[in-house]
Amino acid sequence: MVTLEVCAMSNRTLLTEFILQGFSDAPRLRGPFFALFLCLFVAALGGNLLIVAAIASSPRLHTPMYFFLVNLSVLDVTCACTVVPKLLDILLAERRSISYGGCMAQMYFLSWSVAGEVLLFTAMAYDRYVAICRPLRYGSLMSPRVCAALAGAVWGISVLGAGVNTCLMTRLSFCGPNVIDHFFCEIPPVLVLSCSSTLVNDIMAVMADIFFAMLNFLLTVVSYGFIISTILKIRTAEGKQRAFSTCSSHLTAVTLYYSTIIYTYLSPGSSYSPGMGKVMAVLYSTVSPTLNPLIYSLKNKEVKAALRKLPEFDPC
Repeated sequence: MVTLEVCAMSNRTLLTEFILQGFSDAPRLRGPFFALFLCLFVAALGGNLLIVAAIASSPRLHTPMYFFLVNLSVLDVTCACTVVPKLLDILLAERRSISYGGCMAQMYFLSWSVAGEVLLFTAMAYDRYVAICRPLRYGSLMSPRVCAALAGAVWGISVLGAGVNTCLMTRLSFCGPNVIDHFFCEIPPVLVLSCSSTLVNDIMAVMADIFFAMLNFLLTVVSYGFIISTILKIRTAEGKQRAFSTCSSHLTAVTLYYSTIIYTYLSPGSSYSPGMGKVMAVLYSTVSPTLNPLIYSLKNKEVKAALRKLPEFDPC
């Protein structure tokens, strides 16, 4: 039963809990989905924690590229831990309810990790640009102080952006219905439940999308435009291959991530498609954190060597 709370200050009736519809209503699919998402979750946590441990334990990997990779792994773990445990709870025990505060907290940490990853991809693209296009100045342009400043900006801006969006969500009235057509609290499906005007939220969402998604995507594309142009000028095939191998992993991860994020967060609340939104959410909240450690380590001999040095670990 829906719990209601009367807010005397604003004379509005507020919901104190929401119901998450989940990923699928078919009972026969709950078991396979539970096994699938549990495996993805364990792989995401294990893979990213191994990457962090390998880089931290290997002095050879204490470079800007791997420093940013550690930050990416932390954000991937945050994203997976925000979404997947509640999804597993829904699939296993059918506990679909989530408190209003829990919903806002989930929305905040998810927005934080998504914004942080987008900004971090831009910083990583800049690192690859300097390494390939300005190699003689790499030491000064990507000094420890610069790397710390870039990482601080990534975390600070993402925390601020997530805080603003979440605060704007708390200003809305939710009078019922309280069923969220999703398996976690995400801004687009929650917005459609509001019984008050979402104009400010929609405007802020568009502004955030322009900054976090479109601007950072453009900066990444421009960086890779310069990178590709520089690589094509290299005379030897071996030199071209070596240069491209240093950025191919990042380019793969960026393509996978942006293809899902742009669809999800550039869709206004009025035109949001729940079915497609769930598919995109699975890709960026679960699949991407699982694949990123593989993408950055499979063809990276230095990471493989560091992983082999970890106690009782022998990568395939």
